[in-house]
Amino acid sequence: MLKIGDFSKLSRISIRMLRHYDEVGVLHPECVDAFTGYRYYSETQLPKAGQIQTLRSLGFSLAVMKEILEQNGEALQMEQFLVAKKEELTQEMDKTRQKLQLLDSTLKWLRKDGNLMDYNVTLKTMPERYVASVRQVIPAYNREGILWELMCKELASQKVQHATPEYGLAIFHDEGHKEKDPDVEIQVSVTGNYKDTEHVKFKTVPPILIASATYKGSYDQVSRVNAAVANWVVENGYNFAGKSFCIYHVSPAQASDPDELVTEVCFPVEKK
Repeated sequence: MLKIGDFSKLSRISIRMLRHYDEVGVLHPECVDAFTGYRYYSETQLPKAGQIQTLRSLGFSLAVMKEILEQNGEALQMEQFLVAKKEELTQEMDKTRQKLQLLDSTLKWLRKDGNLMDYNVTLKTMPERYVASVRQVIPAYNREGILWELMCKELASQKVQHATPEYGLAIFHDEGHKEKDPDVEIQVSVTGNYKDTEHVKFKTVPPILIASATYKGSYDQVSRVNAAVANWVVENGYNFAGKSFCIYHVSPAQASDPDELVTEVCFPVEKK
């Protein structure tokens, strides 16, 4: 039998953690002296201690570790836990990558004096347009590609001719920002006459007065560009008069590098 100190050295688990593992039921001592309360461990428990260290290094919680250890080494069960953990870590990695991109974007912005009005806001009228449109609720704003893929698929057989300018854009119909399930419509200007499909509708859009700002780079800048346009609208005596939208002058379909994207943030307005 091994005293807790000796077992700690051999297992490379601190005495404090061994006591904690005992309390939560992950690793109990082989026996506890009824008179002194001293914990004693067996050499045969060292492999289990090694498993605990491995699971801990993989990021499993104590509750999950306990559940895994109770499977008594069943390979299939262990694989299921590991696959689930891999998926969890992959999602965390994607979120971290997005945060790093946002940090890079913010640093670039700050190094340009941090002035929101670096974005040049203009007032103009978008002309009447004949458009192909798809409108659906999608899981999140960054899943907008679902709509573009749907449009391309359903219009492939009609050989639709895009207008010049094309005005490929997305309109955000919700009253405010949504964490999930936003109501988004995409439009692209076309020439000719075509038949509606299951999801794609053709319609004429009337002219509209907008305040807009065009920027180059990733979509992480959108909030700052929104602020620039909002400041301009207020300072120049206009009111917001419709749903905001983005025109994709250079979209992800045309440029794989986020720094090469060119987006115009647009807000319909009217004079006070």
